[in-house]
Amino acid sequence: MVGFQHRADAERFLGEFQERLAKFGLEIHPEKTRRIEFGRFAQANRKRRGAGKAETFAFLGFTHYCGTNSKGHFVVWRRTAAQRMRAKLLSLKQELRRKMHAPVSAVGEWLKRVVAGYYRYHAVPGNMMALGRFRDRVCRLWRQVLRRRSQRRRPGWDRLRPIFERWIPRPRVLHPYPNVRFDAMHPR
Repeated sequence: MVGFQHRADAERFLGEFQERLAKFGLEIHPEKTRRIEFGRFAQANRKRRGAGKAETFAFLGFTHYCGTNSKGHFVVWRRTAAQRMRAKLLSLKQELRRKMHAPVSAVGEWLKRVVAGYYRYHAVPGNMMALGRFRDRVCRLWRQVLRRRSQRRRPGWDRLRPIFERWIPRPRVLHPYPNVRFDAMHPR
């Protein structure tokens, strides 16, 4: 991913980069390479032309999109890519099925580590709704497994909610905004 303010700069870079790769017998994959209008002025430019919202792109497991903060300043927002969340939930579902008859505490400890690891990567500012949805779906998957364990009375939410609260952590922002990180490294 490379960003430029002017389209001409992007065109020139792409041409020079393709020439550089050709020297080594390499080429850019045409389906994975595209130029999009993105950034601080993209929304205003597209609105002036009547082109709608600024485009989004997926990179490193996040969908990046243009937005504004509460003060009206431009911000690049990141949301967990839907495809990545679905893949993680599917793998959790399969593993929970395998651990169906393991003790609740053992499965809870395992789930706590997995969910905390997922949060460590995805807990960026502006992504809390997606992480809350991820937690809810993990709870629902574990509930399905717990309810299929035996032929006794199936436990309801009132009995399962304390288990989920104990073992599945709630999401919180773990990564500061980029300007906070920059100020910490380069005090003014």
